[in-house]
Amino acid sequence: MASDSDQKDIVVVGGGIIGCTSAYFLTRHPAYDSSKHKITLLEASKIAGGASGKAGGLLALWAYPSNIVPLSYRLHAQLAKEHDGESKWGYRRIHCGQLAAKGRPNEKKEKLEGKPSSGESVSLNKRDGKALGKVTAAGLPKDLNWFAPESVRSYYEMGDPDTTAQVHPYQFTTAMAELAAQKGVNIILGSVTSIDTTNGSGVKSVTYKDKATQASHTIAATDVVVSAGPWTQRVYPPAPISGMRAHSVTITPSKPISAHAIFTEISLPPDFGNKDTFLKSKRAHQKIVTPEIYARPNNEAYACGEGDHLVPLPKTTEDVETDLARCQDIIDYVSSVSDELRDGDVTVRQACYLPNVEAVSGGPLIGPTGVKGLLLAAGHTCWGIQNGPGTGKLISEFVFDGKAKSAAIGSLDPRKVM
Repeated sequence: MASDSDQKDIVVVGGGIIGCTSAYFLTRHPAYDSSKHKITLLEASKIAGGASGKAGGLLALWAYPSNIVPLSYRLHAQLAKEHDGESKWGYRRIHCGQLAAKGRPNEKKEKLEGKPSSGESVSLNKRDGKALGKVTAAGLPKDLNWFAPESVRSYYEMGDPDTTAQVHPYQFTTAMAELAAQKGVNIILGSVTSIDTTNGSGVKSVTYKDKATQASHTIAATDVVVSAGPWTQRVYPPAPISGMRAHSVTITPSKPISAHAIFTEISLPPDFGNKDTFLKSKRAHQKIVTPEIYARPNNEAYACGEGDHLVPLPKTTEDVETDLARCQDIIDYVSSVSDELRDGDVTVRQACYLPNVEAVSGGPLIGPTGVKGLLLAAGHTCWGIQNGPGTGKLISEFVFDGKAKSAAIGSLDPRKVM
């Protein structure tokens, strides 16, 4: 535990959600004194440049791991209330469900890629009484009316507004960085090249290469938090963290859609993909696909597909390779069950890497590494946005109190797997 006389030079490595929430909560800890303590946040490319800016942003009390989820979910609500998260980063309570559906053959409206569509959208699948009867029988909520009735097979609710919410990941992560900076955090764009641990006895300094000038700089450190997502192992080699690429798209629907997050299971017709109008080629598809679809405020839909390990982790988030064919698959899949998404405008095609823990125990890993002053906060998989605030709060306690106080996280101790 830090005494009042201790001066701390804290370096947080990584400008994703975990690094930014760690910086934020470090500045909110009762022991933090900006006139005495120095906090530096080092990010190789840009704040929220990776998965933290390209994720879905789903928050849920039924997420994992259960020892930090309740804390983090509660902190999300508190942060939104304190900083007007509803308007600043799209915080809202939502419904979440599992939808089984039968996909329809590709029937895209005539539209040149890259050209804006006309204001008129005409659905070819009318919601007649018979079709609506099928929806009712399947248990689909009345306001979840943006799925083609003839496609819906079954639906069950996974979460309601008491247990499920959402944020816009990029807006939330950058807001946390800005709020931390307002309390004295120095944000530097630069790649960490080494952490001096004085032969393992304790951290002494961090050396980085400035992004703009390529000059090398070394800054003193009493505490270092390595929270570089899938790049964590490149900063600290003993960390068992790997990366999995994931693709996603955003779509402006042809008309507003209700506040739901949907996990789909779509059975595709045998000839699906034969009418590919984007890449002018025929691609093979699985019989059943499972894209996730999140309705966001301001008439935006986010959709993501399965992950892959086809392309190794690049040097930085700016070097991530987006496979347009995989993005098109996502667009085709969600279009096969929704007129509103099929007839909407695709606004973003993107890819990122999710951090996974290469250990039987899973992750994330949060806490001391065994080297004095060196903490690890990484491996949050697809729940990084959900568990960011809780992780940041716990990191602030490790730094200033010497132990985690807000949650029992012994099972997430990095020393158990390193």
